[in-house]
Amino acid sequence: MADAKQVARRFVEAFNSHDEKALRELDAPDTTFSAPGGVNLKGRDQATAYAMAWLNAFPDSRLNIRNETIAGDTVVQEFTFEGTHKATLKAPSGDLPATNRRLSGRACQIIRVKDGLVADTQLYFDQVDILTQLGLMPALTATR
Repeated sequence: MADAKQVARRFVEAFNSHDEKALRELDAPDTTFSAPGGVNLKGRDQATAYAMAWLNAFPDSRLNIRNETIAGDTVVQEFTFEGTHKATLKAPSGDLPATNRRLSGRACQIIRVKDGLVADTQLYFDQVDILTQLGLMPALTATR
């Protein structure tokens, strides 16, 4: 049975190769997943669909792990998600049409592994930074 470090490594490999089948197989059937914007999902199909929404919208995307900490069954990864927004991002708050802009967003995820599968993922990223890089946030103006 794979340990937490092996599962996390396989997740990054599957994500970076945009391998939907491998991503689905890494999740436990009853996995839970949460992300900014009130995203709370249950089950491998929903968790995989969330990842694929990003991969489909950013077809050249990849995760670059900056730091990783492993403690027992838990892996914490600080990473940069990089890619070009070439297709509509199916987001929980609504669809974001392609902007053709390059994104380099910093994020962190906490993955808990049980029985060699991902049992829970907590994903954190700055939504304002992402929307600003994609040109979807209005420019801020200084007030006096």
